[in-house]
Amino acid sequence: MNKLTRILNTLLALSALISANSLSADTLKTGDAFPEFEANDQHEKAYPMPSDTKYVAVTFAMGSGKKANKFFSEKGANYLTKNKAVFLSNIYGMPAVGRFFAIPKMQKYPHRIMLADQEGLLDDFPQEKGKVTILELDAGGKILSIKFWDPSEGNQPF
Repeated sequence: MNKLTRILNTLLALSALISANSLSADTLKTGDAFPEFEANDQHEKAYPMPSDTKYVAVTFAMGSGKKANKFFSEKGANYLTKNKAVFLSNIYGMPAVGRFFAIPKMQKYPHRIMLADQEGLLDDFPQEKGKVTILELDAGGKILSIKFWDPSEGNQPF
């Protein structure tokens, strides 16, 4: 591993650690309305939350994001759409040098990725270290259930 790669990995790990330790007292819970927000996808195109969204898969760190992307890629480009699911990946705080490598790699995935790139956007989302948060929504956009999924275990998230 070269020096730049080690530095990049250290910065990304620190960013994830800071994010994971900044849980808010107002963490989303079942019965809460899913928050409205605007975001772009990995191709820098507007990605509004589809009105029929049933599941939102959220990653907060590079490791769980890579595992989720691998899983969703293996399932095919239509897996998320077919399941009325959105994949939301936190990139806020990612250093410019990290984005230089990460965004082009994300653009190669067959599935669409909503990029959380605003300060505080995911502060109220529940999370467990190393896992993907899965929020199940009802037709009105309220949170029905929250679970934590490890893509490397091979089970289905929804």
